[in-house]
Amino acid sequence: MSRKGFSRNQRLEGEIRSVLAETLLQDVKDPRLEGVIVSTVRLNRDGTLATIFFSLIGDSEKERQAADGFAAASPFLRRTLGRRMRIRILPSLEFARDESFEYGAKLDRLFDKLHSEGVIPPTEEDPGAES
Repeated sequence: MSRKGFSRNQRLEGEIRSVLAETLLQDVKDPRLEGVIVSTVRLNRDGTLATIFFSLIGDSEKERQAADGFAAASPFLRRTLGRRMRIRILPSLEFARDESFEYGAKLDRLFDKLHSEGVIPPTEEDPGAES
């Protein structure tokens, strides 16, 4: 039952992400984790550590609260993974904020500025591109 092109770790990462996302929505009642989304999971090579990347809308205070909420919920989340996934090695969980959305928005703003200053010409996909 393997999917072509996906390694075992990639499949496990996807399953862990799904289980944690569902558990956060349905079973975790900690207000510090409201609105937090599990965006990506990365397993180390031997599967003993899973880094859970999360995104949220808010400032550094909201991020700190989410980190505290994950620290408190981590044992419950790990037990839930163990019950739902039945994997031989149950990874330890580490949580980190996914900053890729903010980084992408920053790059978009930078390109918009460079386009408006004429440093680089607009591309064909740009709405303001000259035909």
